[in-house]
Amino acid sequence: MKRYLALLRGINVGGIRVPMPALKVCFEGLGYQNVKTYLQTGNVVFDAQGALAAMKPVIEAELSRTFAYQAYVLLYEFETLAGVAAGYPFPREEGFHAYVVFVSDPLILDELKGVATATDEPTAPGLGVIYWKVRRGESLTTGLSKVLAKAKYKATTTIRNFNTLEKMLEDA
Repeated sequence: MKRYLALLRGINVGGIRVPMPALKVCFEGLGYQNVKTYLQTGNVVFDAQGALAAMKPVIEAELSRTFAYQAYVLLYEFETLAGVAAGYPFPREEGFHAYVVFVSDPLILDELKGVATATDEPTAPGLGVIYWKVRRGESLTTGLSKVLAKAKYKATTTIRNFNTLEKMLEDA
């Protein structure tokens, strides 16, 4: 058994409601063990056997069926999260949010790295991610946030607050 992290994209916003207890039951129904959800944004840590590539379509199909929405999930081995957290390059500052943009497609990642570099926002590339620091209150209005909100990135990206990632690591 390995520990995995599922990051669900676009839930509990825009009319898509997925209660965390029901999400946990859904993952348990797929045979996953030690399932734990974090916050209302669709962070699920679980134990399973199998390959990421095989689990992803199964999880997306079950979430879509159970909760009646088009599910997009980014899956990672849990140990990858520790590497992502260790790589955060910016100092924590009052008045700023620390984010990690997870990107599952290498071509999209390269494209978004170019977009991030072209902005005046503090960003840095990481392994499969883009680190991003943004002033509080501007998370939805910056150039990068507007690009990330485009429909073409729904299936391959999701953003998480760095505090949430740290919490998941602490609880592991």
